[in-house]
Amino acid sequence: MRKPIFARKLFLLFLLFFIISFSLFAQENDAEEDGGGGFLSRFDWFLKGTVLLFPEDNGMYSDPMPILPSWGAGISFSFTKIFKLELGYDYYMTYYGYNLGRAVPNAIENRTARVIGSLLALEAAAYFNFGSLLTLRVYAGPAADLRIIYMARDLNEDLDDLDAIGEDVDNIKKYFWGEGRWFMPVMGVGLDFTISPKIKLGIDLRVWAPLYKAWTNEDLPGIEGWRFGPGLRLTFL
Repeated sequence: MRKPIFARKLFLLFLLFFIISFSLFAQENDAEEDGGGGFLSRFDWFLKGTVLLFPEDNGMYSDPMPILPSWGAGISFSFTKIFKLELGYDYYMTYYGYNLGRAVPNAIENRTARVIGSLLALEAAAYFNFGSLLTLRVYAGPAADLRIIYMARDLNEDLDDLDAIGEDVDNIKKYFWGEGRWFMPVMGVGLDFTISPKIKLGIDLRVWAPLYKAWTNEDLPGIEGWRFGPGLRLTFL
């Protein structure tokens, strides 16, 4: 029952930030900064394509590091020419099993649980323009992995094995949604290249930090839980 509660709270937090933004800026006239475009001109939106890397160091008890394609989208709100607040979403799918008393990655041939991940992030971003063609972005903020977890389909197992797999899937759910393991702050850097007055093409490198390791007191490999995401971003102004 915790998963929907966490998801609703996180969504309401994101919504609150944007309501505050609207209440602070809805009455402003942006004629000097954006040529009279008004409040709505403070918003940009973007599409993302990322390769997610989930490093692992579990020897024979886990499959090698998952390398996953991911797509996403987001919207940004300009407070000033430099400072923006961005709400982003990334989607991925992978497989996990239950071993070593916790969830560990599985290759598709050893699949147990299918995990659909929705990474939501609220980031404070600083933009630095270098001429009219290049922009440096630096950003960081809270993020959450809101996972949907269920038994992988088309398993060639007998009924007793499926019962055991079902227990493993339940344990994976409890592990990922327990003790705040869904909370993973993100930080990143990006470069945007102007390709038209209304479109920028960017490259990104993001890192998600397993902050939950600070309070769970698990005996985990040092690299466990970290995530890295090089990718591309297309921004529409």
